[in-house]
Amino acid sequence: MGYGCLRKLMHTNRFYIALLSGMLLTAPVSVAQRIDTTADQRSGVLVKTTFSPGWKRLGTLKPRPATAIKSSNWIIGCETLDRDLTDYEQYKTYLVPLGIRRLRMQAGWAKTEKVKGVYDWAWLDKIIDDAAARGLEPWLETGYGNPIYEGGGGINLSAGIPTSPEALRAWDKWVAALVDRYKTKVREWEVWNEPNFGDNEFNTPELVADLNIRTAEIIKRIQPTAKISGLAMGHIDLKYADTFFKTIHQQGKMNLFDNMTYHDYVYNPDSNYDRVADLRRVLDKYAPNVKLRQGENGSPSLGGPNRGAIGDYDWSELSQAKWNIRRMLGDLGHDIESSILGIIEMNYGKTSGPITRMNVKGIIQSDSLKRAVRPKMAYYAMQNVASVFDNELVRIKNLHDTHNINATVSADEIKYNKGTDRSLSVYGYAHKTTQKQVFTIWMDEAIPTNTNQPKNINFTLLNARFDQPVYVDLLTGAVYEIPDDQILKKGRNLTFKNLPVYDSPVLIADKSLLTF
Repeated sequence: MGYGCLRKLMHTNRFYIALLSGMLLTAPVSVAQRIDTTADQRSGVLVKTTFSPGWKRLGTLKPRPATAIKSSNWIIGCETLDRDLTDYEQYKTYLVPLGIRRLRMQAGWAKTEKVKGVYDWAWLDKIIDDAAARGLEPWLETGYGNPIYEGGGGINLSAGIPTSPEALRAWDKWVAALVDRYKTKVREWEVWNEPNFGDNEFNTPELVADLNIRTAEIIKRIQPTAKISGLAMGHIDLKYADTFFKTIHQQGKMNLFDNMTYHDYVYNPDSNYDRVADLRRVLDKYAPNVKLRQGENGSPSLGGPNRGAIGDYDWSELSQAKWNIRRMLGDLGHDIESSILGIIEMNYGKTSGPITRMNVKGIIQSDSLKRAVRPKMAYYAMQNVASVFDNELVRIKNLHDTHNINATVSADEIKYNKGTDRSLSVYGYAHKTTQKQVFTIWMDEAIPTNTNQPKNINFTLLNARFDQPVYVDLLTGAVYEIPDDQILKKGRNLTFKNLPVYDSPVLIADKSLLTF
């Protein structure tokens, strides 16, 4: 991204961020110093928005490091290291403060085996060893292919899988060596990224299923406890998925897989759950116990041609942040593990595949030399989500929520007066031990906007479990006191009058569930 584009982006979004004049020309002294931890800065200057409920502010959510979180629903994308489109050294110190333990990566066969039969692990050792030392958990993909073998497959998006007998034998040896080397540091694996990208005709679902089976069998032989993700579908194609699942099922091999992954980029992050439900029904025909995982999704922070998926919209850092946390919390509300692309902008070149410009879906701004410049608004917003939600919170499954494909639909827990012109996403969670509750609410009917226009609703919780309910704007992390005259108590029921909501998630949470 050039300096002129950056100035335009900053002006368009009206951010109040002080940049040193030479930042894009001189590498930062320490990338860790670029993370602002000052509460007033994080919810005021760095994450400037026009939204406020007008109530007394109690504080700002404190980020939780990934190492302080035992387990959560989230994965952060660290893709394209195999093609040198990003530099792990530049962003590694941002990972633990983000609050997400699991990292999605490609292992890079072609980068590791440049001479037949000779593996140079130095580049990958450095990354995997560092991530493990930080207490992080790589989710490692075995692809792409290797053109030193005839029929060895390609090395980027839209690439063909290995097909020749020689290449498949070499693939088997590569996978075995890879798993054997990292089996103590990598517990989750994936096979091949987006085999159906661009509707190519050479990666047929039957051939891709066969590659998934042979790869999973090698992994399980060496690491029996490994969790393996299959499919990694680039967009939801139900016919392709059905043939893929059926092929594996007919060979009796579904037991090899913990989950099947999909990447379904949509402009409105809340608009595809019906499609996901369709995919779930297809998988249920063959393997009802195999989970679905959303394996890659994210939003740009700048629109424009050739920016990749959903790039042709007037994106800003504000709408990107809203998109990312709506996707995180929408997936959480559907009991689907969720991976966000990606930790940093990816510097695609002319030979890197279909995308030939800076991929600005990263939550850290990069420059033409792949250096980390600063976290974007989305980084801090995702920190806020990770600071509240982990696997100690259990979803309340009998909410009146027609979007929720896993819920028993009922009106016994919640009611709200949304009017006729707004659609809301509402999900509720209770702490495993204390049973105290938190509810997420946002307007979901449209693509996230670059402005904030709240609407007031009356929101009633039946059988509520709160000692002290507070209001949280997850975009900024700001925690507010809800005025007493806006809470009506009737037994175990609570009604919040004129509760402001907008197209970014807000919380009603028991104060005990927050750290600020």
